[in-house]
This record gives sequence, structure tokens and C-alpha cells, in this order.
Amino acid sequence: MREADWGRAVELISGAREVALVCHVAPDGDALGSMLGLGLALRRAGKQVVASFGDRRFAVPRLLGFLPGQDLLVEPGAYPSEPELMISFDAPTVDRLGLLAPNAGKARELIVVDHHTSNTGFGSVQLVDDSAASTSMLVEQLMTRLGYEIDHDIAVGLYTGLVTDTGSFRHSSTTPAVHRMAARLVACGLRTDEIARELWDRSPFAYLKVLGAALSRVRLDQEAAGGLGMVWTYVPRADRAAHCLPYDECEGMIDVVRRTDECDVAVVLKEDDDGAWQVSTRSKGKVDVGRACTALGGGGHVRAAGFTSHASPEETVARFRELLEPQA
Repeated sequence: MREADWGRAVELISGAREVALVCHVAPDGDALGSMLGLGLALRRAGKQVVASFGDRRFAVPRLLGFLPGQDLLVEPGAYPSEPELMISFDAPTVDRLGLLAPNAGKARELIVVDHHTSNTGFGSVQLVDDSAASTSMLVEQLMTRLGYEIDHDIAVGLYTGLVTDTGSFRHSSTTPAVHRMAARLVACGLRTDEIARELWDRSPFAYLKVLGAALSRVRLDQEAAGGLGMVWTYVPRADRAAHCLPYDECEGMIDVVRRTDECDVAVVLKEDDDGAWQVSTRSKGKVDVGRACTALGGGGHVRAAGFTSHASPEETVARFRELLEPQA
């Protein structure tokens, strides 16, 4: 990343009175935590701040309901149509901004803060570093350059982003820099046990019923990816409707399926409320699922990526399978 990009971002933010923040649709902990963390700092610096994400059914996922700063959020319809300064978080393409993609196209200045290898280079200023373990790592750097202090509530958001995208420090992206950042944030008075419980140790009983149905139809394809293997299953919306389980409660199912010893790749397809299949993919490191997902209109990282499909689960998995190749 060029030093000039950091300088331009600091200049734009320092000179702005109003800042509009946006993260990708169906936000995860890194997207929402990064956005709200910086939003709180900007408001404390005297800026007028609004934040949003472009989902048709605008709602913060239950698992992220503990994040501070949600009073900054506005529905997409109330978001500025032509922001003077807009900052996007954790979105590799403008399409991932959903309903707010047109607003981004009309923004006078758009700062893109992201760590995806598949980032397309949109925006007028790119703070993009695919070596960063999370977008929240870049937000912390930006705050340091702006001279903003990190208090407890800001630290909750940034730490949530860090642990989300490192898999609670289990993924290969966990570097010494990740642990040093975690130490700085924990020193702000965080209760890391409480954050971990909110993120990974809670679910309604209905989740177990829907997970059981998904596991009953799981399939193992040991010939996929040049013999490295793939395990996959799907969650139709009828299963969720039968147990009144919201779509966002299905996010953690991929972490159960990916444990399978016999394969490198795991896939879970989840039918959303509009009938589209949201496809989550994971790799243990021998296959680049990010490349395959990007080719199918999505994106992500080597070991974690996703895309949207309007074909059947079987057709979708067949198309994905064709693109899987062992890493050189």
C-alpha cells in the first residue's frame, strides 16, 4: 500500500464535517466491527457520522447485537444519496455494497478499506492490504495516523473483527502483529470471554434442528480438487421456516462441516429469504477457494470465500467443483 494513499485518506477524513460509512451486505464481525469502531472514533472527533449496509432486510445479525455504536446505523433508504466522503469496509467489490452501491458511485470521495485479495480497486482512495489478517487491522492503523485514541467501545469492534477473521487466532493469518494488536485492544479493558461467548457459544434450539437436517444430507466427494476432496451440504429456507430460524443464524454451520478429515474443501449452501443460495466455502490450505468463488462472481480469501447462486444446489456445487485446483 502506498504511503500517499494513507496520507490522502487522513487528509480527507480530517477535513470532513460529515462522513458516511458502509460495509458489505450480510455483515460479519470484521465488516460491522470495523465500521462501528471507526464510526465511534469519528463521532468523538466531532464528525457527523452515519453508517449502514445495503441489505433489503436491514437488520444487525443477532450474534453481533452486542457491538457498541449501533445508534450510528441508518437504513439504506435514509443513507445520503451523494455523500461528500464515504468510507467502505471489508468489501472487495462495489457490488458487495448491495443497495448502497449507487451511493458509492455518486460519492465525491470514496475511501476503500479492505484486505481481500480479490479487491477490484474501486474507490478514489484504496487502503487495501491483502496481507492484513482483518480489515480491523487497517482501521487501527488509520486511527493511529489520525491521532484517534481507542477506548473500550472502539476496542470491542476492532477486536471482534480481528477474532472473526483469524478464526479466534486459529487461522494461518494469525501473525505476531495480530497478537500484538489483540494485546493493545485487550488492554482497553475488554472481557474477551464475553465476546467469545457472543460470537461462538450461543445459538437457539432451532439451530440444532436445522443443523441436524443439514448434516443428514451432507455429501463427501473424495475425487474433487484433484483428489483432495470436498464435503458439502445445503440448508433450504423450508428447513429454517419449519423452525422459525432466521437466515443469519446459519452462519456457523460451515465450521462444523469443515472439520471432516477426509477432504480439504468444505461447502455449505444456505437459501436466503429471497430464494438465492448463499455459498460459503472453506479450505484447509491446499486449494484456493477464493479464486474459484471470484470466478463465480463472489470473492474472498484463499481459505475462506463465498458467492451467490440462483441455480440448484447440485448445479451450483458442480460448477464450483470444476474450478477447484490444488495450489502449486
